[in-house]
Amino acid sequence: VTMKLKSWDPWLGYVLALHFRTLVLWGDFGAMALDNGLARTPTMGWLHWERFMCNVDCQEEPDSCISEQLFMQMAELMVSDGWKDAGYEYVCIDDCWMAPQRNSLGQLQADPQRFPGGIRRLANYVHSKGLKLGIYADVGNKTCAGYPGSFGHYDIDAQTFAEWGVDLLKFDGCHCDSIKHLADGYKYMSLALNRTGRSIVYSCEWPLYMWPFHKPNYTKIRQYCNHWRNFADVYDSWESVKSILDWTSSNQEKIVNFAGPGGWNDPDMLVIGNFGLSWDQQVTQMALWAIMAAPLLMSNDLRHISPQAKTLLQDKDVIAINQDPLGKQGYRLRKENNIEVWERPLSNLAWAVAMTNLQEIGGPRSYIISIASLGKGVACNPGCFITQLLPVKMELGFHEWTSSLKTRINPTGTVLFRLEAKRRLHQKA
Repeated sequence: VTMKLKSWDPWLGYVLALHFRTLVLWGDFGAMALDNGLARTPTMGWLHWERFMCNVDCQEEPDSCISEQLFMQMAELMVSDGWKDAGYEYVCIDDCWMAPQRNSLGQLQADPQRFPGGIRRLANYVHSKGLKLGIYADVGNKTCAGYPGSFGHYDIDAQTFAEWGVDLLKFDGCHCDSIKHLADGYKYMSLALNRTGRSIVYSCEWPLYMWPFHKPNYTKIRQYCNHWRNFADVYDSWESVKSILDWTSSNQEKIVNFAGPGGWNDPDMLVIGNFGLSWDQQVTQMALWAIMAAPLLMSNDLRHISPQAKTLLQDKDVIAINQDPLGKQGYRLRKENNIEVWERPLSNLAWAVAMTNLQEIGGPRSYIISIASLGKGVACNPGCFITQLLPVKMELGFHEWTSSLKTRINPTGTVLFRLEAKRRLHQKA
């Protein structure tokens, strides 16, 4: 299939060159979240796009085309291979599921050859496994791959998705003719989904398409969306993952405080278990997506995934950081000599700390940091117990506030720690 890659209209390259003035970082977010009771912690599941893209050739590639069979197989594996038990619950369809035209009633319809039972039957199957179904549509006249868009059809599409039993909508922003139509469309679809009476997580790409023109209004976006994409699509490469982390840390003053229960910054899919990332780079993506309170939407082939990648993606300690009920997004604390330190406040006075080695030459590097500098000075005051979670789990024992934490970090790798305050452990005792 020849097509333009998703989310890369010509202007999008300019996103990489934008620089904005620094704002104040540490205020509490004052924006009210979308009032649908959903995504109280970051959404977890599986999404087809990065791994399977817009492959619609089921004759030549029956096992990797966008079809009913693909999503049923993934749903089966999410149950049988422990993904559901680990917290991954949404099986999400991306672009290219539709027929080329709407039906005679103006409704979207699934491609009849690739989805012979329609989306309703697929939703029933996914629900029978105790999972939830996500679907894709576009705010504009066409989807990014050229299928029918929702512009002018927001109400009928929302109702159609609800009648089919859809549980999540990913709403893209291609082929929209104005910023006003983009913003109005995202708001209108949010209201239309709520009017259906069905609980449907609303995943927006609103700020991604807004950034090239002016700074998005995250207060407004949070009122309408459960999570929102800010930056370009993730690719199966270290350069892509690194560019997402660079953008996030460079813009953290503008975005971090808007994340919280009901609404999250979405740095895009987990590509762990594919082809492009080394083991250390897979550890880095998992650790920092947990620190960033990111939706954990895998895009990989669960039929062919290494035991090592599966263990990483199902790591209950790392998932617990991602799903922490306090719901505060982490941030980059410092960068020096190609070492980055990220941290995230957790519930019960705990903190997560990640140290990443961005140097791509040489071997593992030692790094020492003052305990007192972590967690705004309170994480280990007067002391704390530290557990290393990644790349391997080990108890590092008690550390006083005046001591230091020393580690060794592989090139492009990350070491992830959990810090438990001494006073909390005494309270538990």
